Amino acid sequence: MLLPDVALAQPGPACAPAELDNSALQDGLVTVSPIPGSRDATPQTQISFLGVPASEISVQSVQGSETGEHTGHLQAYSQGDGASFLPARPFAEGERVTVRAVLHLGRSQRALTDVFAVAHEDQLNPTPRKTHPGTAAEVQSFHSRPDLSAPLVTVTADSPAASPGDVFVAPYGGPGQAGPMILEPDGGLVWFNPLPPNVSATNFQVQEYAGKPALTWWEGDISEHGFGLGNDLIVDSSYNRVAVVKAGNGLFADLHEFQLTSNDTALITAYDPIHCNLSSAGGLEDGAVTDGVFQEIDVKTGLVRMQWTTVDHVALSESYEHADRSSLAWPFDFFHINSVSPAAGGGMLVSGRNTWTVYDVNGRTGQIQWRLGGKDSTFKEAPQALTAWQHDPRELPNGTLSVFDNGSSPTVHAQSRGVVLSLNREQGTATLVSQLTHAPALIAESQGDLQAMANGDWFIGWGQVPDFSELAPSGELLFDAHFPAFDESYRSFRFPWTGTPAHAPALSYTPAAGGGGTAYASWNGATEVVSWRLVSGSAPGSLAAASIVTRRGFETAIPVPASAAGQYLAVEALGAAGQTLGISGAIAASTGG
Repeated sequence: MLLPDVALAQPGPACAPAELDNSALQDGLVTVSPIPGSRDATPQTQISFLGVPASEISVQSVQGSETGEHTGHLQAYSQGDGASFLPARPFAEGERVTVRAVLHLGRSQRALTDVFAVAHEDQLNPTPRKTHPGTAAEVQSFHSRPDLSAPLVTVTADSPAASPGDVFVAPYGGPGQAGPMILEPDGGLVWFNPLPPNVSATNFQVQEYAGKPALTWWEGDISEHGFGLGNDLIVDSSYNRVAVVKAGNGLFADLHEFQLTSNDTALITAYDPIHCNLSSAGGLEDGAVTDGVFQEIDVKTGLVRMQWTTVDHVALSESYEHADRSSLAWPFDFFHINSVSPAAGGGMLVSGRNTWTVYDVNGRTGQIQWRLGGKDSTFKEAPQALTAWQHDPRELPNGTLSVFDNGSSPTVHAQSRGVVLSLNREQGTATLVSQLTHAPALIAESQGDLQAMANGDWFIGWGQVPDFSELAPSGELLFDAHFPAFDESYRSFRFPWTGTPAHAPALSYTPAAGGGGTAYASWNGATEVVSWRLVSGSAPGSLAAASIVTRRGFETAIPVPASAAGQYLAVEALGAAGQTLGISGAIAASTGG
């Protein structure tokens, strides 16, 4: 009996290079991306040359094995230390690309060749994560700003010994609108930027850009696959947008990291699902892997100065995830990059959640200098120093490392904690310096951060758990607050901040049955308002002072006498010296405005 022909699935392409952890540094001078030998470049990739001025770089040819010669142009980085070649058209998936360039170094010339392959992209359904609307009692509301529906914040501990500064969070997923939020030390609302449905913000904090304090955050869609598709934003002290930082090479900026450097570049993460033969890791031959990426972006030009990818440097076998549970629809998230931060000596600390490892990456070669944790740790770890599914490793000024140790998911530790670790590089050991825990114990299956405060305290965002806390070095709980259930903030911080909004204060009026009424004043984002002056008059252009009341939280209620019926009202925001900081528009007391 003859059987009909059966179409057999073809094995997927190899996605890892023949040699892992190859150097990106060519001729000891130029860091090149994509790195030679890589197989995970995107079709829209640019070719980055970092280390010498653009005037010393000449691209001779860019040849695709299928698409032929690619024209384009070289664009310099604003820092003056390199340039990217921008092809005029994309490459083809699966093809081999050969780049030939020349470095002009004084009277000498050096030839440079970069050969890499383009990955086959795995197109995923960008289904957003589910949200939980909750109840009206779990959401804040304001007369003067009815457009704001921020999640309720409940403070359960607030010691005078806590660090000064406001709290920076970005709730999403639960009751209320999602968006970046600044809170006063007592948990009262300072500023809230509501986002459209299915759009979230993460990593909201104060950083420095162009020599000035700025607000920064990631904004976009959070996929059910656990990564973000969006952009990073920089906003000034008037809440005006200064810059939008986008991922390069055809990718979207991911929610996990956005860190500005002193030379106005940005370290960001991105995720790139690609087809891959996973049989060596116990997965499908025709499978897919989520390639974790970090890029250094020139904020001014948007160019990719450097790109580092997990598949190029880390073996799939280092993962604690299971390749045999993956598919094309649910790629093997073997690494799950969730943090990038500068380290001593020009290195970068890179966190792989799903490898349980912190990697020290050479900032020029991209090669791994040491590993902490996981299956191939450089250091022998004391039992109390072991971490799992970790987030947010940072090198502290004294050389120790702070890490948010999730310890879950699945759960391998009794509770999530913040830890400070000491690395002895000569003896190759890692020991626990201190740990910070919450009582009652909390288990954060994802997200979380640990911020070192100037006075020695620690501010902890508990990630998936809707709590954020400040602890003294002794472990004493100095501040504790939480959102409603299902709200979560990827990271939480405390920073000093001064904001003066470019927009005017808001005012509304509610008349009372017996005459008079109440004016409600607010100024979203203003940090220096001490009191409000109510002014009234027969016309918007002729208003005189009526009363002054002390500011009480985000929105202040101001009594309006019956004599103001039929008049116009406005409010002036006053500073500590009685100076006018801002004036609302005038509204008619009879109509409520």
